Amino acid sequence: MGFFVFFFVFLISGMALLKERTSGTLDRLLATPVKRSEIVLGYLISYGILAIIQAAVIVLATIWLLKVEVVGSIAAVIAISFLLALVALAFGILMSTVAASEFQMMQFIPLVVVPQIFFSGIIPLDSMAPWVRYIGKILPLTYTGDALNQIVMNGTSIWNLGGDILALLIFLVVLLELNIIGLKRYRQV
Repeated sequence: MGFFVFFFVFLISGMALLKERTSGTLDRLLATPVKRSEIVLGYLISYGILAIIQAAVIVLATIWLLKVEVVGSIAAVIAISFLLALVALAFGILMSTVAASEFQMMQFIPLVVVPQIFFSGIIPLDSMAPWVRYIGKILPLTYTGDALNQIVMNGTSIWNLGGDILALLIFLVVLLELNIIGLKRYRQV
C-alpha cells in the first residue's frame, strides 16, 4: 500500500509541477514579492489535498477491493498513508525543480523509487549485507512500511508508532527546506 501511495503521488506531483515550471507559471509567480517558502507551502497544500485523496483511494481500494484484512484501525492506516503522501509530494516537488523535462523526471524513478523497493524492507533485508539495512534507514518508505505492518498485522495503535511518525515528519521538514532552497535558482528578480 505504502509503495503505491509513494509511487503515484511522487510521479504525478513531480510531472504536474514540472509542467508548471516549464510553461512559465512558476517564473511569473517568482517575479512577485511572494516568498519561496509561501510558494512551496502553497504547492504542498493544493497538491497535498489531491495527494491525500489519492492516498485514501489507494488504501480503501486495497482494503475493500483486494480484501486485505486489517487487524488495527483503518483510520490509522489512512493517517500513515496521508503522511507518506505528503512526503512523496515534497519529494516530487524537489525532483521537479531538478528535472529539465518530463523524460528526465521519468529517469528519476530508478534513482528515487526503485531503491525504496530494495532497501526499505519491502524485500526482506535479513539475508543481505549489514550496510544494506543502513541504507534503508534513510528512506521514508522504511518507516511507512514498518508503521503500516505494525497496524495491519499486529493491530498496533497509531499512538505507539511515534518513532516512525517522527521519522516521516523529519523527512517532510527536510524535503520542504530543500524545496525552498531549490527554488532560489529560479528566482529572476
